[in-house]
Amino acid sequence: MADTQTEQPKKPKAAAKPAKPAGDEAPKAKKAKAPSDYTARLRTHYDKVVREKMSKEFGYKNPMQIPQITKVVLNMGIGEGVADRKKVENAAADLALIAGQKPVVTRSRKSIANYKLRDGQAIGCKVTLRKAKMYDFIDRLVNIALPRIRDFRGLNPKSFDGMGNYSLGIKEYTVFPEIDFDKVTDTWGMDITVCTTARNDDEARALLAAFNFPFRQ
Repeated sequence: MADTQTEQPKKPKAAAKPAKPAGDEAPKAKKAKAPSDYTARLRTHYDKVVREKMSKEFGYKNPMQIPQITKVVLNMGIGEGVADRKKVENAAADLALIAGQKPVVTRSRKSIANYKLRDGQAIGCKVTLRKAKMYDFIDRLVNIALPRIRDFRGLNPKSFDGMGNYSLGIKEYTVFPEIDFDKVTDTWGMDITVCTTARNDDEARALLAAFNFPFRQ
């Protein structure tokens, strides 16, 4: 009898099954992973306006021939980072605000004694944007950042590489609205490269012009 009484209390341990409120957490995880229906404004503009305009101008027989923007690369070189690593970290934090994506710290590939540069030393940062983030950045670049540049007279229409890619430079990255000018201690320039599937400079220029890139006449 004593043995049966001591064995009975062990059964409630199996009742730990109700402590599986994992079912409550699963729906929350699904909601967090559910993709949004957000479509960038310029993506819609490309599908409804740019594709038709490019097709009429160049007479593409196949819709797959119509060029498109594939990615945008932002790069900041911080020469002062040789003496102060924190400057590179500050630049990377600001670039993350502008791009909406964490950048990668770029490092030197060899040592140069004259510049006190060591192999593997942090000297800048860069980030590659694609899809919705790419279109959102171009939207802010064309409509907000470039018009805020002092004495801006338009982009150089010849800064193409012959393979459909366009590069431009900005002297001060503080023209982007994400940067609080009052909190900035150092200002650096930024290189922006827009990569497309265009086969030549004329097609690439027409494509970017359709996205309202302000080229000089």
